[in-house]
This record gives sequence, structure tokens and C-alpha cells, in this order.
Amino acid sequence: MAGRPREFDRDAALDAAMYLFWRKGYEAASMHDLCDAMGVRSPSLYAAFESKEALYLAAIEHYVETQGEPVWDRLAEGATARAGIEKLLIGAAETLPKSRSAPAGCMAVLGAVSDEWPATITRAVRKVRLDMLDNLRGRIEAAVGSGELPASTDTEALSRFYLSVFQGMAIQAKDGATPAELRGAVEAAMAAWPGEG
Repeated sequence: MAGRPREFDRDAALDAAMYLFWRKGYEAASMHDLCDAMGVRSPSLYAAFESKEALYLAAIEHYVETQGEPVWDRLAEGATARAGIEKLLIGAAETLPKSRSAPAGCMAVLGAVSDEWPATITRAVRKVRLDMLDNLRGRIEAAVGSGELPASTDTEALSRFYLSVFQGMAIQAKDGATPAELRGAVEAAMAAWPGEG
């Protein structure tokens, strides 16, 4: 005998949960809100995701894959590390402001400054942010290895600087900064690249 078919499309429900968590945060998004957004009753939600915490973990993973990767993949697109970081930040300037389909900011950045999370979520989202730092560090270390940047470059400090720019842009976007305003921040950040000016 075949199992009963699911009452909903899991990917569509996860997408709806992601947007709700992104907009409201973990604590403020009630189970009632989540059921409404996902178009399911709570037994179906629990059957598919087990708990609100498990749903948030699935939602942040979905966010990284669908929203984060298209922006962070730009880091590898530049012929140089400087060009890659500039492409990343320009991509952020284009996508971080609120749009018709998405809330403003970065789900992984904003929750860190405004939400109370269970320990498992704290660890998972911290890993997302540390992966961002690792990606920047890897690109900058490669630039030192290729001679694009001098051997004396403090790769850790430079990586943290550009991650701070990205994170600051996410918060500014949440506060209503426009793509043009964020592109101005990108220009200022790129003027700080070693050897510029």
C-alpha cells in the first residue's frame, strides 16, 4: 500500500518559510504564521520538518543555496581578487535592497544582530558567516600567491574588512538604502584596496 501523498509542495513551503523567517526573524515568526505562509496545517508542517528549529535550519540552508550562492559565486568571476570582490559587492548592492519578491538585507547577517536563536541555529548561521569569511580569505590569499597583492598583505584583516562592508551593506539595505547608495559604498570600499589611490 502506497503512503499518503504530501498535502503540499515541500520546496514551495520551504521557500515561504524562508521568506517569513527572513522578514520576521526566528522568534517573531509563530507557528501559526508559518502554517499560514506555507499553506499547511501544523500536523503537516511537523511531519515534514519536525520542529520550528528544524524548519529554520532547512530555511537557512535554502537561503544560502537560492539567495546567497548567486551573489557569492561572483567572487570567483573576476580575473583578479580585486575584480571578484568588487563583483561580489556590486551583486550585494543589487540584491540586498528590498524587492517585490524578497525582504531587504541578508538573512544570515540580520538575524545575528536582532534575533534570539537556539544553540543549533546559532552554530549553523555562524558557520554560514564564517564560510563567507573563508571565501574572501581564500581569494585574497590567492592574490598574494599570484603577486596581485604584496606578500606583506594582512590577508586576515583585509578579508574581515570586506566581510564587514558586506555585512554593513545588509544592515543599511534593511534600513532602506537604495542600490545606488550601496554602490557608492562599494566604490569607497574598493578605493581602500591595497595599492589604490
